[in-house]
Amino acid sequence: MLKLIISFFASLIVVLVTMPSFIEYLKKLSFKQSVSEYALDDDKKKAGTPIMGGILFIIVPIVITLIASPHEFIELDTITIILAYAGYGLIGFIDDYLIAVKKNNEGLTPKQKFLMQMVLAVIFFLLYRSHASLDIRLFSGRVLPLGIGYFFLVVFMFTGSSNAVNLTDGMDGLAAGCSVFALIPFLVLTLINEKWTIAVFVISLIGALLGYLYYNKKPARVFMGDTGALALGGVLAALAMITKTELALILIGGIFVIETVCVIIQQVSVRTIHKRVFIYTPIHYAFRIKGMQETHIVAMFWIVEAVFAAIGLWICLH
Repeated sequence: MLKLIISFFASLIVVLVTMPSFIEYLKKLSFKQSVSEYALDDDKKKAGTPIMGGILFIIVPIVITLIASPHEFIELDTITIILAYAGYGLIGFIDDYLIAVKKNNEGLTPKQKFLMQMVLAVIFFLLYRSHASLDIRLFSGRVLPLGIGYFFLVVFMFTGSSNAVNLTDGMDGLAAGCSVFALIPFLVLTLINEKWTIAVFVISLIGALLGYLYYNKKPARVFMGDTGALALGGVLAALAMITKTELALILIGGIFVIETVCVIIQQVSVRTIHKRVFIYTPIHYAFRIKGMQETHIVAMFWIVEAVFAAIGLWICLH
């Protein structure tokens, strides 16, 4: 327990102390935010805010975990989670780098990004199946063996989760705060299952995200970019896979699921019947159009995500 507490505060303090210098470094490199294709006119003033803040909350928890548990760090489950976190972060970094260099908001094409995500998902499936069963736990408590079908589930989980967090990253503090709540159930589950090294990593990540949030709260001084968003989505999928809570991830990451489903419904509706179902998507922007303040929307989404995470954890424990 002492190791967990130390890891949390070490990660939190390191990010709090080093982020200002890191922000200045990003400014010198001109790694700045371009206006998103989804952004509203009021958000155009955010253009120029440094991106890639996610680099710091990717590196710090990994280093803290390595220092805290050097021998257990090489366990296959831990390696899978670290690779998922760093691997999807790398895809996001490439995307952010291209955006920063080109000075527009294009980056990687959707096909390029999806292909990279697919390749990583395949690697994680191969790692996982070498030492774990290819079954899932249903909400009823029954176990359903999937065999090769588990491969398609893994691909869907990783690509879906990483893109879902990315879609949610549209307001100051929104994605990071929701991610903290989504990580808490996995912290509890890893502690119950005595996966101590993974628990150290998760609590270090929570600490790092809270440190990042201090600088990402409105008005944000830095954004996580695709670097952080894809990494967070990837690590949530990996944690669900390792803790055998694949289906519960739908509830644990409820806000991310809602954001994604709304975007899909909107796109299908526009392309088929040429009508919008929602005022705007991602759905958090619709509340802005309706007149809600950004800070109130973020707080509301945090509360809803906390409820989803609590329900998901309750189902996992029963």
